Amino acid sequence: MSMENQAQQVIDLVKARGATGDLIIDQGESLSLKANEGELEEYKVSSSQILGLRVIKDGKVGTAYSEAVDKTALNSLVEQALTNASFTATEAHERIQLNNAHLMTDDAVLCPAEEVSIEDKVEFSLGMERDLVARPKVKNVPYNSVQDITGQRHIFSSAGLNARSKSRMCVAYAYALIEDGDKNAMEGAGQASRLFADLNVNDLVERAYSNSIDILDGCPVESGHYDVIFDEEMQPSLFQVFSMMFSGKAAKDGVNPMREKLGHTIADTRLNIIDQPLNSQGFGYSLFDAEGIATQATSLIVDGVLNSLIHNSATASFFDVATTGHASRSPKSTMGVGLHQLEISAGEATSTDLLAGKYLLLTDLTGLHSGANAISGDFSFGASGYLCQDGGRVQPVRGITVAGNFYEMLGKVSLIGKDQYWNWEKSARMPHVRFADIAISG
Repeated sequence: MSMENQAQQVIDLVKARGATGDLIIDQGESLSLKANEGELEEYKVSSSQILGLRVIKDGKVGTAYSEAVDKTALNSLVEQALTNASFTATEAHERIQLNNAHLMTDDAVLCPAEEVSIEDKVEFSLGMERDLVARPKVKNVPYNSVQDITGQRHIFSSAGLNARSKSRMCVAYAYALIEDGDKNAMEGAGQASRLFADLNVNDLVERAYSNSIDILDGCPVESGHYDVIFDEEMQPSLFQVFSMMFSGKAAKDGVNPMREKLGHTIADTRLNIIDQPLNSQGFGYSLFDAEGIATQATSLIVDGVLNSLIHNSATASFFDVATTGHASRSPKSTMGVGLHQLEISAGEATSTDLLAGKYLLLTDLTGLHSGANAISGDFSFGASGYLCQDGGRVQPVRGITVAGNFYEMLGKVSLIGKDQYWNWEKSARMPHVRFADIAISG
């Protein structure tokens, strides 16, 4: 039975029971390799398919999932979702959208075909570890991986929606453990591309090694207040920790600290933040959300003013606004909201101005979730990086704590760089932002 026939059987059963519904079908194929001491420790090939059904009957919402697709399993999927719905409270704002669109991503762009032998992928994995271990002071490479992942999502609904996306992601990363006497350090680097041929083992090895060896002699700096720049990996991670500030669902639930601040200035007036789902360079590209709603760029902060929260159809109905196309749902979960690809607009500061004087460049933060309170904005993270002067590194820094309040920090922007950077996983695109007066304890 084809996927379309499976979906039609489920939707027909839902409609026959006087309900509406939508069905997500996620499929995936992956190859994962890991090297250890010159041999392949992991060679894992996997594939998966899971169906997730959401039904709404008499204003009540139920979900269920199945990994089986035979006729009996599909019948059980519908019955379980309806049973689950019968035990829930009435939800006045959640409904299946009257959307009969047919949406499809471009495989040539997001899932390009490529002829690469498994032997070449294995050699990449072994060579990455071998070349790193051969570097001075490298004890081993405990964390490394080479992956080739293809994922597909199909969404069907009782309103006639038929949406399909397919994407490919080739990933390589390695973390080198370096020891020198009683000192040790472990840092790493990663690459991601839609084509395996675009991964560069020499560049990855060089960056993983230099990131580790350069931080080895790090020591704390004197406690005080510093200008701080988070590198292109840590800055997106920091914004992700506090991304609840944009959540319409968190606002509906009463826990978003920004729920009463729409239209108010909450950040430096030079700061502009956009969710940009249609930039195909990134791996957060989304033609449609988990309800099959076509996506578009959403301006979240404009000139420091909170311009919009992100919504699915239910949170949008609650606030009497239009959905922003940010519904998020896995086959096993209920509906929430989620960002696609966060982007900070480029500023006007040249590299010379951005890096002038003394500042801390932070390249690693620990305890990102345990050390943060997304409601209050308070944070306290272990950190490492470099004390810099006029763009040059004065000394590596380890064993410090960076603390403050993220929401207050948005108003402490000193400069915003002119150049934007993707993090290595290509989930966010941002310029370097220089924050002023950040508390550091050494």
